[in-house]
Amino acid sequence: MFDKTQTVTLDIEGMMCKHCAAHVGDALKSCKGVRKYAVDLDAKSASVTFVPATVSADQIAAAVTAAGYPAKVRQ
Repeated sequence: MFDKTQTVTLDIEGMMCKHCAAHVGDALKSCKGVRKYAVDLDAKSASVTFVPATVSADQIAAAVTAAGYPAKVRQ
């Protein structure tokens, strides 16, 4: 059985280089329920596909913020 997924875009502050983007990727990877993600350093954002029954968009943004890169869900 497949879990339903949702995709959101996070606006992320403080990413300056590839290493920053990698740290954001690590934070996203650590969130249970995240299925895939793409970090865009130039746009200072990330597209994240996740299972909302497991994790919320706000929890994902909080994980990125806790890693040192303030993030919010784009409306």
